[in-house]
Amino acid sequence: MILKEAIRERIGAHDIRQICALCSGEANNRIKAELFSLINSPDDRTGYNALWVFTHFAPADIAWLQQKRDKLIDLVLTVEHEGKRRLLLTLLDQLTADKKGFRGDYLDFCLSRINSTEPCSIRTLCLKQAFAQCRFYPELIAELKNEIELMEYGELTPGLRAAIKNIRKKIGS
Repeated sequence: MILKEAIRERIGAHDIRQICALCSGEANNRIKAELFSLINSPDDRTGYNALWVFTHFAPADIAWLQQKRDKLIDLVLTVEHEGKRRLLLTLLDQLTADKKGFRGDYLDFCLSRINSTEPCSIRTLCLKQAFAQCRFYPELIAELKNEIELMEYGELTPGLRAAIKNIRKKIGS
């Protein structure tokens, strides 16, 4: 199976399972790297499908992406395609955010999207990612609380309400 050809067209659950099996395990890190390079394809469908496959990886294989966290952040900051942005945020949500990996530009991106006209899924993921970064710094938690308060003046979907409730529990407010 040639990976680029496999994800160029519309793919389904069966295709995704096959590609995940092909990439599974440390012995197949070269194939993971090839799939990762396809994220930047000029063809939106190829890039989207590559990201979609990554969201179905087993936890052990997702761990391979941890070393690519900064590259994923760089991509989410610049990508125009809404679907790719959502999938990038989904992947970042599965990775560990630690104090060493703090990125102010990424936090600003997430905070600016919380109260935007972006779809609910992107706003929810940005809220979760903002908390993941702010949790190490009390002054940033205060800024996140302010953003959450502003959210409550607008219409909230059940998904956003649940995310706010969960973040508030974690913050302790």
